[in-house]
Parts: sequence; structure tokens; C-alpha cells
Amino acid sequence: MSAPATEEKIIPISEAKTPEVLKSKGYRRPILEILADLQKPIPKRFIKSKTLKGQRIDFVSWYSYIRLLEFYAPGFSWEVRTHYNGDRTVIEGRLTLRAAEGTFTREATGTEDNEIDSWGDPSSNAEAMALRRCCAKFGLGLHLWEK
Repeated sequence: MSAPATEEKIIPISEAKTPEVLKSKGYRRPILEILADLQKPIPKRFIKSKTLKGQRIDFVSWYSYIRLLEFYAPGFSWEVRTHYNGDRTVIEGRLTLRAAEGTFTREATGTEDNEIDSWGDPSSNAEAMALRRCCAKFGLGLHLWEK
């Protein structure tokens, strides 16, 4: 008598959690594998649209970038430093990936007017911009910048 068939549950990446085995300090993926995954186009389900100043723009939310990093580059770290420059908030962001060969870091800035009349607040918007730019430097979401 054969064992009953088990139904395989497919979890959308938006609900995916980093598997415990990947969280352990002993396991790191090779950087070339991580970069190959990050350079894949972001699935369309993560791409949203909004209208800003009468123009429709496509974007990926900061938390979707975090989910994708958790999935493809478990153990990454994100650091920010905030600066105020007159009427602008400037965020310096540093994204570090941990791979089998060591750590790899990219840095970028994000800025926002302190008096904004759109979504979010200056520091959150500037941090999201810095995160997107750091991710693009690793290849994640780079295809969205080429439009």
C-alpha cells in the first residue's frame, strides 16, 4: 500500500519567510548565485502604479524590496545615516550582502524636501529612495530604472 499523496503548498514570495536553515550562521550562498537571482526581473505582482503630479509611475514598495532580499540574500543588513541639508532630508544608506566569500556592500543616497505635499514623510521617502538605489547597484530592480 502506498503512502497517501501530500498536497504541495505553494507560498507566494510576498508571504515567504527566510527558511530557518538559511538563517543559520553556517550557511552562506556564493555571491555569483545571489547576484544572478537579484538581477532577475522583479515579478509583476510586486510592481505597483501611482499618479504623481499627473504622471503615472511604476514602483516597487520598500517592503517588497526587503522581502526579495530576505528571499535571495538572507542575512543582509541595511544601515542608514540621516543628514539635514537646509530644506532637504538626506539619507545615506548602506546595503551589505553576506555571501560564502565574505561581505559585499553598496551605498547610495536618497533625498526629499522637508515640506512635501505627496505620500509619506521626508525621512521615510528618502530612505526608500536610498534602499532602491542600493538594490539597483546589486542588480535588484535595475530593469525598472531603464525605462
